Amino acid sequence: MKYSKNFYQIRSNKEIFEKIEKEKGYIGYYNLPYQDTNAIKEFAKTVSQKDIVVVGIGGSSLGTFAIHKFLQHKENEKKLHFLESTDPLDLQRRISKINLNDALFIIISKSGTTVETVSILKYLHTLINIDSSNTICITENDSKLKIFAKAKNMKIFEIPKDVGGRFSVFSTVGLVPLAIMGLDIDELLRGCKEVSDSFFSKDEYYALLMEKARFLVENKNRFNINVVFSYSLLLEGFNKWYVQLWGESLGKININGTKQALTPIGLVGPIDQHSFLQLIVEGKRDKTVTFIKIEDFKDEMTIPDLSLEGLEELDYLNNIKFKDLINKQADATIEAIGTLDDIPCDVITIQSQDEFNIGKLMFSYELLTSIVGKFVQINTYDQPGVETGKIILKEKLK
Repeated sequence: MKYSKNFYQIRSNKEIFEKIEKEKGYIGYYNLPYQDTNAIKEFAKTVSQKDIVVVGIGGSSLGTFAIHKFLQHKENEKKLHFLESTDPLDLQRRISKINLNDALFIIISKSGTTVETVSILKYLHTLINIDSSNTICITENDSKLKIFAKAKNMKIFEIPKDVGGRFSVFSTVGLVPLAIMGLDIDELLRGCKEVSDSFFSKDEYYALLMEKARFLVENKNRFNINVVFSYSLLLEGFNKWYVQLWGESLGKININGTKQALTPIGLVGPIDQHSFLQLIVEGKRDKTVTFIKIEDFKDEMTIPDLSLEGLEELDYLNNIKFKDLINKQADATIEAIGTLDDIPCDVITIQSQDEFNIGKLMFSYELLTSIVGKFVQINTYDQPGVETGKIILKEKLK
C-alpha cells in the first residue's frame, strides 16, 4: 500500500524552530540587529536641514512612524514629516507645514516604482528643485529609483534585496531618518538583538513566542481576530504597523489551498474603552486580546486638588498622576475581561519609553509573524493579493 497526502498538519515546535533557523539563511530581516550602523550615523551628523520629509508608503514609512511616534520626546529640534497618501487635500496640508527651502527629502521605495511615492516625488519637483543637495534615496540596488538617484548624483542607501518592505524598519528604511532625528539606533538594534539572541538560543523569548504562536494557530478557526489594545497614544503608530505586518503577512492561501485569516485590529486605550470594548466583552467570542502597557511614562503631570461644583463626587480623582490613571484604566479593563474566562488575553508591559524597549517590542512581533506563518505553512513574505491590485492600477493609468 502506498500513501500520499496534500494536506498539512500542525508541526511540532522543534520542526518550526528548525524551519525558522533555515529561513535565516535567505530572509534578511533576521540579520538586521547585527548590522554596522557607522555609515548611517556619520551621514546623519551631516544633515543640516530642519524639516526631514519621508516620502514612502506602507512598509517604507509605517515602521519609522511607529518609532517616531513612540520616541518624539527624545528627538532633536528637527521636524519629521511623512508624505504617503495621494489624497490631494491631505498632501497639500502636509506640504504646507514644510519649509521646502530647509528640507531634506528621503525618497523610499524598495522596488523603486511605487506609484504613490513617484507621484509625490514628481509633484515636489514642481515646487522645488529636487537634487543632491536636498534629496536622498533609499531603495534596492537594481531599482529604477536608483537610476534616477545616480543621474542626479544623490546619496543612496540600499535596502537589502532579501528584506521585505513590512519587515524593513530596522534596515536603512527606518534607521536613516531615525538617526537624523537624533535617536540612538544602536540601542534600537540592541533591543532587537536581545529578542533574537534569546529566541535562537531557546531562552525566554523562544518559550513566549512559540507558546503564543501555537495557541493562535491551534485556535485560529475559533479566534480568528487578534486585537492589540495599546494603552498609550504613543503606540498608535505601532498599532498601524502591526496591522500591516500581521494582515499582509498572514492573510494567505496555504499549501492545502485553504485561505488563512488572522485578522489584526489595533485599539488605543482608554479611548476605545468607550467603543470597541463593548464588542469584545459582549460580542461574539472570535477575538484574542493583547494589552500593551507602559510601566512608567516618566511624567509627573497630576490631576489638581480641585473640587468642581456639581462634580464633587469625582473628587477621588484629585492628586492622582495621569500616568497612574491610565495604567489603572488598563488594569481595570484587563481584570474585567479576565473574569469572563472565555476571552484569551495576554499583557505586554513596556518598561520605559526608549529605543531599547520599542526595538524589543517590534522585533518580537516580526518574529511572532514568521513563526505563525511557518505553523500555517504559507509564504509569509509575499503579497500576491496586493500585487494584483497594483497591476490593475498601472494598466488603468496607462
